[in-house]
Amino acid sequence: MKIVTVPTSPFADQRPGTSGLRKKTSVFMQPHYLENFVQALLDVAELTAHDTLVIGGDGRYFNREAIDRIVRIAAANDITHIVIGRGGLLSTPAASHLIRSGANGGVILSASHNPGGPDADFGIKYNAANGGPAPESFTNAAAARAAALTSYRIAELPPIDLDTIGTQVVDGVRIDVVDPVTEYATLMESLFDFDAIRALFATGFRMRFDAMHAITGPYAIEILEHRLGAAKGTVINGVPLTDFGGGHPDPNLTYAHDLVEELFDDHAPDFGAASDGDGDRNMILGKRFFVTPSDSLALLAANATLVPGYAKGLAGVARSMPTSRAVDAVAESLGIECYETPTGWKFFGNLLDANKITLCGEESFGTGSNHVREKDGVWAVLFWLNIVAARKQSVEEIVREHWAKFGRNYYTRYDYEAVPTDAAQKVMARVTSQLSTLPGETLAGRAVAAADDFSYHDPIDGSTSAHQGLRILFADGARIVFRLSGTGTEGATIRVYIESRETDHARLDMPVADALHDLIVAALSVSDLIALTGRTAPTVIT
Repeated sequence: MKIVTVPTSPFADQRPGTSGLRKKTSVFMQPHYLENFVQALLDVAELTAHDTLVIGGDGRYFNREAIDRIVRIAAANDITHIVIGRGGLLSTPAASHLIRSGANGGVILSASHNPGGPDADFGIKYNAANGGPAPESFTNAAAARAAALTSYRIAELPPIDLDTIGTQVVDGVRIDVVDPVTEYATLMESLFDFDAIRALFATGFRMRFDAMHAITGPYAIEILEHRLGAAKGTVINGVPLTDFGGGHPDPNLTYAHDLVEELFDDHAPDFGAASDGDGDRNMILGKRFFVTPSDSLALLAANATLVPGYAKGLAGVARSMPTSRAVDAVAESLGIECYETPTGWKFFGNLLDANKITLCGEESFGTGSNHVREKDGVWAVLFWLNIVAARKQSVEEIVREHWAKFGRNYYTRYDYEAVPTDAAQKVMARVTSQLSTLPGETLAGRAVAAADDFSYHDPIDGSTSAHQGLRILFADGARIVFRLSGTGTEGATIRVYIESRETDHARLDMPVADALHDLIVAALSVSDLIALTGRTAPTVIT
């Protein structure tokens, strides 16, 4: 094997965010840019010739070319066993499962729910041996290494066949190209009551799954249509495309508008679902009914023992700090712990590995469990189908019974995308300047009990993660939270989260905008967001 050491200079912007390094595709296509970052990742990972590396992605533009380069860099760094999904494809949860099945780490190529294409977004992240996103200690070390790099190593290898399942040995490197779907589908079959779900579909139960021309199309077709007997055509937009068909593969009410229109039509199917670019997010819809991600996590926790894989109960649950407190009430009723972590799935990893929690979730349409170390869109859909099959009720009936028992957490998120970075920072500075004076004041007719910049102390490894979001906490349990998201690639995304809990049965059916109106006005006033950004309306409301 011929190995070339390529002199290079560090790039100033290779610091991973909450989900790896995400930039415009054109940035990654610059000479040496991808190679530099991969070399930094492998330097920190310190894999040996005896270790196995998993590589795969969501199929977006530049995916195959990037995999070719990563394989050659890995080979030059003495890694002799590589596992790749056929066509370079692996959903993020499927990659996590493969890593956990005997590998020592993985490189996942995705910008998740961001658009794809030559003028859109690309991303890369490293997952550790537990299958989860590398912790902050690793990403900080990778950023430091990337900032100091003066060269990278790359092997000259013959072309790799990514499209044929089987083993290739290329200049001493064993490359296993595997079916990206089969092992994951078998894992799902071990967790859920497929017989009950088959019986549900046999009754004429109708479903629509929108794969948004992203990675979950092949997974959903195999599991829903082939293994569970859903009608052919249940899965729409099921062929992964490099640009996601020109769409924005984010499963929410704004970007999955065609699915939403169908589920709110007079002839709507009984159940609707969608997943995102790399398959780790989900949206759940009933007939003319939307399930918020926060409510979804709470519902899964409350009904977990109906599902074979969770029949023995839950060790605990966790949610990201901005996620509504709906699951907290369920945890209290079950007598289990509910942990509050920063945004970013990596923060759940220690809790899962220590068996402190079984289920976890984020308000940004992500839910998961201890079966992998990533959020998992198809898993969440199957969990819901299992519950519907077991309870023999509609999605709306199940949710309304839940509200009647636990109360309803009215909740919304306002996203202001691609805001100039300096304007976004001024918004956060404006809120920060008031944190010490707000307690004891009255906002939106409610007493402010506390206000802070959230810090998380990891109960497993003792690490502290500071500056994770600005919180205004009210005496009645309501909250306003401000965060700058780390998932965008252009400017900054300001996210404003607003929540109010209601237990009065006569007030459980209000429009969300009405229930939260005064808090929304207060949030915009406290932050001076409209004046500082020039944005009169959010890009997305969820």
